[in-house]
Amino acid sequence: MQLKCVIIDDEPLALEVLKQHMAQISFLQLVQSFTDAVAGEAFLANQPVDLLFIDINMPDKKGTDLVQSLAQKPMIVFTTAYKNYAVEGFELDALDYLVKPISFERFARAAQKALELSQLKRSVKPVDDCLYVRSEYQLVKLPFADILYIESVEDYLKIHLATGRPVMTLMTMKAALDKLPPGQFERIHRSYIVSLSKIKSIINRKVALVNGVELPVSNSYVDVVRSWRR
Repeated sequence: MQLKCVIIDDEPLALEVLKQHMAQISFLQLVQSFTDAVAGEAFLANQPVDLLFIDINMPDKKGTDLVQSLAQKPMIVFTTAYKNYAVEGFELDALDYLVKPISFERFARAAQKALELSQLKRSVKPVDDCLYVRSEYQLVKLPFADILYIESVEDYLKIHLATGRPVMTLMTMKAALDKLPPGQFERIHRSYIVSLSKIKSIINRKVALVNGVELPVSNSYVDVVRSWRR
């Protein structure tokens, strides 16, 4: 399998390092590279690729803004000299985040993630019954039927399962809801999403689950919970 790649970085030296790293990995094919973010954006609008390595902090356009503007988003690996951009990058479902100077070993790990994700996507049936999340440097498959509830913990989500220990992943609540099947999961609090099939009872403003856990219902979601009783 070959992954078609584009690199966008306004620093010529950093761009050259990425090109050298890429040349050493057989399954990566460099289609084009740009030091101009606007030119790179125009190219991607007409030439979809599999994988994009892009700097976040560029003078003509931020990498995060460029990614958001793309109608067809490839797998994204952000590169930057600033660690504090990591959360912003992952909120855009970035595959990885590389801090400069980027070693070949770290670049190769990101490339391997891209290959594994691409292979998995090709093997997954169009209609699936699982949630896929990145946790501890691997892609984890979580059947919807196993999820009890999802808890927001700062920048992470803690996915509580009927069997096994919880799974931690860097994702927003909104991103999780977008990936979950409608009608099977509902948000009841800024910090909680529940599986409707795992609810045992609703008492006042608490939702009791089949495993004995009780979760609060916040003011914003009281009407949602009340609608289940109609």
